[in-house]
Amino acid sequence: MRAFAYLQNGQAGWVEKERPHASGFDAVIQPLLVSPCTSDVHNVAINCLQPQRILGHEGLGRIVEVGELVRDFHVGDLVVVPPVTPDWRTVPAQLGAHQHCDGLITGQKLSNSEDGLLAEYALIRDIDANAARIPAGVSLEAAVMAADMLNTGLYGAELAEVQPGDCVVVMGIGPVGLMAIAGARLRGAGRIIAIGSRPKCAELARFYGATDLVDYHNGDVPRQVFALTDKQGADCCVCAGGGDDALSQAVAMVRWGGAVGNVNYFTSYGDLPLNNIRFGFGMGNKTIRGGECPGGRARMERLLRLLEYQRVDPLPLITHRFTGLDQVATAFHLMETKPPELVKTIIHL
Repeated sequence: MRAFAYLQNGQAGWVEKERPHASGFDAVIQPLLVSPCTSDVHNVAINCLQPQRILGHEGLGRIVEVGELVRDFHVGDLVVVPPVTPDWRTVPAQLGAHQHCDGLITGQKLSNSEDGLLAEYALIRDIDANAARIPAGVSLEAAVMAADMLNTGLYGAELAEVQPGDCVVVMGIGPVGLMAIAGARLRGAGRIIAIGSRPKCAELARFYGATDLVDYHNGDVPRQVFALTDKQGADCCVCAGGGDDALSQAVAMVRWGGAVGNVNYFTSYGDLPLNNIRFGFGMGNKTIRGGECPGGRARMERLLRLLEYQRVDPLPLITHRFTGLDQVATAFHLMETKPPELVKTIIHL
């Protein structure tokens, strides 16, 4: 089969690989809609993958083969797959850390330790536990956006423990940050201060519930937030973008006793600069939580329920649509270069 994969030295491209076959609890799907992710771009750039690892962990497809132990799904079923498809038969999973079932961030196997979805066929592990049917009336494109973007953004709001009436800062207004804004609003936030500058993303930030926009080009972000909040700081912050100083900025912006939920990728392997906070409340009784978004069937079914009952609409995230497997390379390049009008791409296969 043909697939789009990591090659070597920061390069991605086309490969020919054997088509996977299902056994046991696993299934094979034929991807129908896929969306390259910024984390695919990131993993290629830092050369952390095995050569010829097929990329992609956002998508849905039709089941073409099931293993002999699969109970709930059948050939012909249309399913959406979350990016995290862990081994649920591990002690960390039983302790509530399925995202880290075999070590740190090992639950996201698709495109990391196992071949992903940017291909003609894809193997889905333990499909009874790691895929979900799409409810009637839910757009297929929206279901793909829910799998990772809504999932991760909402998780950021959950990690930050957004409470009704809270003043929330969302750092980064890319697709995950936009869904963090929507997640904060779903959880009852009062004021939502969004940090970002790209015009299309700023427009969508307002659409999803941001009450204030702060442009980092206009000066120190924490100082701008302190000015907006009469030097009180925010109740909590979702860190969904920014550079390696974003976490220290997030800590600086929240009040004494506040919380930070981090779903951002950091490129530095050294110490994060939490000791470089120049003003604010320091580390006074603050909580920092971070991690990979949840996975599995139950989480995916809950996210789809939000779409089914029209609690949130992720479709506006899609700014570029393509048709055909050949266009995966074009969409991937867009995610690399990030033109101003881009938020997310999707490819109909």
